[in-house]
Amino acid sequence: MTGSSCWLGIMPDFIQDAICMFEPKICKSHLDNSAENVQNFRIMPTLSQKSLVPVLLVSACMLRGLASAGEPAEVSLAGDWKVTVSANVAFDISLPDMVTVTSEKYGNLLDFNPKGPSWKKGLTLQGVRAEECSVKGALDPTSLVIKETADNTSLTYEKGKDYEADLEWGSVGRMPEGRIKAGQPVFISYKYAKMRIDSIFLSANGKITLKRGEPHTSVPAIPPLASGEKCLANIFISGPIKALSSDNLFPILEPSYPEQPRQSPSIAEKILPKTIKKLQSGEPLKILAWGDSVTTYQRWQKMFVERLKTKFPKANITLVTEAWGGRNTGTYLAEPPGSIHNYKEKVLDQKPDLIVSEFVNDAGLNEKQVEERYGRLLNDFQTIGAEWIILTPHYVRPDWMGLKSQKNIDDDPRPYVKGLRLFSQKYNIALADASLRYGRLWRQGIPYLTLMENNINHPNVFGHSLFADSLITLFP
Repeated sequence: MTGSSCWLGIMPDFIQDAICMFEPKICKSHLDNSAENVQNFRIMPTLSQKSLVPVLLVSACMLRGLASAGEPAEVSLAGDWKVTVSANVAFDISLPDMVTVTSEKYGNLLDFNPKGPSWKKGLTLQGVRAEECSVKGALDPTSLVIKETADNTSLTYEKGKDYEADLEWGSVGRMPEGRIKAGQPVFISYKYAKMRIDSIFLSANGKITLKRGEPHTSVPAIPPLASGEKCLANIFISGPIKALSSDNLFPILEPSYPEQPRQSPSIAEKILPKTIKKLQSGEPLKILAWGDSVTTYQRWQKMFVERLKTKFPKANITLVTEAWGGRNTGTYLAEPPGSIHNYKEKVLDQKPDLIVSEFVNDAGLNEKQVEERYGRLLNDFQTIGAEWIILTPHYVRPDWMGLKSQKNIDDDPRPYVKGLRLFSQKYNIALADASLRYGRLWRQGIPYLTLMENNINHPNVFGHSLFADSLITLFP
């Protein structure tokens, strides 16, 4: 990089003015050397010309580097709640947003069930609720108080005697032998933290700023970009943390998922010839979206069909969804005739042209089990003349996947995903690898769990669009 080219045309005014003052030759060649700018600029007397100019030149070059999409900003911790970015700009990050709830009324405190799911061992506190589940770690465990009435002087119930609680997940239930009667209202006070994503932006004129995100219990949004701005990094306030760590820093390493060059012929043209023919000719095409609770939302499959219609204007598509929350392929195969979710009647007898399967609930399968289970499905689908696309699953809670962080997670550790990739390659099945896209979200500054509406495994609309992205790339 040559002397002045690194800052040409992108420097903030204050750097241009300083260089004009001390390096008039550079100013004459490349910068605005107006007398007004020079007169208006003030320099602290302790800084010499020789020491100031190199600093300004380095700062200008660093800002030029930040403006380049190919050079990510360097983000590091400078204290418990302070971060620095390239060009030695430091920001103080606001502490977690704590919410105080006082005397929240609950008409009926369920019996505590120690064997139930962590978020359903009793009643879920409203503040930490995320869809039908709750946000792990959001509750301040020292803040929970349950009283007989809203009066501060009323009877305070005792944990372990009158009620029990899973303080990590925010679920509370009465103990039958305690003083809280069945059906009796209680008043609960507690504190909890909301998540937040703050962003560090670079403006068009070279100014680096911090934008505070909007707090949310489970799905905090990234602050929107203004015209000409570039996001350098996101800071994830992941709940009631005591201090920031490197796991909270998400520098933008890539602006979007790195799509592979289009194949010719495409995967669909090679593996899904019947589907391609009908899409191109306008013949009726029946697509069956088959899956678990993720598919019940009717999101990814509708996005996929709309994109197919855009690519193939003649397409005449009928979309059918067969989905069952909390279940997997094994559950379907075990359902008896006449069941509302019997596999033969609700999947095979539909006689679809194309089946797209999504089963994150199959993630407990290992490679051998994938070969056995999916081998049976393949045989059944071939018997009815249906083509098949397998969706690899999204990422779920890190602790459910054996992950320690939401960063540096490109490689999905689940044997199920490895099994799907091996199976599709062995039997020449179309694979829409959504897992790859989820594994790189951290590179785009996105903590992937913030896409889960239930804080576990139900993606939001953007999360579903990643499925549609992976599906449509199979087509020409």
